[in-house]
Amino acid sequence: MEQGRILAVCISERKGERKKAIDRGLLIENFGLQGDAHAGDWHRQISLLGDESVDKMRAAGLDVGAGDFAENLTIVGINLPALPIGTHLQVGSVALLEVTQIGKECHQHCAIYHQVGDCVMPREGIFARVLRGGLVSKDDAVIVVESGV
Repeated sequence: MEQGRILAVCISERKGERKKAIDRGLLIENFGLQGDAHAGDWHRQISLLGDESVDKMRAAGLDVGAGDFAENLTIVGINLPALPIGTHLQVGSVALLEVTQIGKECHQHCAIYHQVGDCVMPREGIFARVLRGGLVSKDDAVIVVESGV
């Protein structure tokens, strides 16, 4: 069973901006992360990005960290882009996510793309819907509990 952990929980009040790290957040069933602009009744309720992906941008010379790619959860220890659609992830002790999308099309390039001509989120970020809500915090375990269907 593949397992990682949360490095940061991040939110933003508006879409299209970097997110700021918070101590802990509440994942709400069929909605997303409380207080985040991307939460709602759709298939991309929450976004996740691996710190390994962020490291690629650091290696390109960028001073970036958690939330800079507009991800809600920065994760370490799981190869997120390799997870099949439909994979279930237990986050913390209660919350359960279902992977709904790998990567995304960027309609308007972000500030990071304009700085270095590349961004990892469109290729390596993943999106999920919240099947079961719960409180999540930095250092909580993230466990792959079921392969894609």
